[in-house]
Amino acid sequence: MAGEILSAHFGHCQAFAFVDVENNAITNITRMDPPEHQPGTFPKWVAANGATDVIAGGMGPMAINLFNEAGINVFVGALEDTPKNLVNDFIAGKLSLNANYCDHGSHDHHHEHHH
Repeated sequence: MAGEILSAHFGHCQAFAFVDVENNAITNITRMDPPEHQPGTFPKWVAANGATDVIAGGMGPMAINLFNEAGINVFVGALEDTPKNLVNDFIAGKLSLNANYCDHGSHDHHHEHHH
């Protein structure tokens, strides 16, 4: 996040919003400050804090690969908005995002690629 909205560039995030969702409803939003940014630190830190999915504006392929290796699905292309609005729209299927799914040994996930 940059301020209280999504940062367009993942590597420039000043803070992260960890959003807890149960039964398709937000139960909690926790804002956390990340460690100092160095290549590869954010994905490891996000994974260590229990995330299963990441919604981002833009993200490089190295970060996407690190998330996928940690078993975290990445959704990029989100517009700048508050975490609450983004997650509610995501749950409702209203966000048009490019999905980069982690591969758990199956190919049941649908992959969409937009350039």
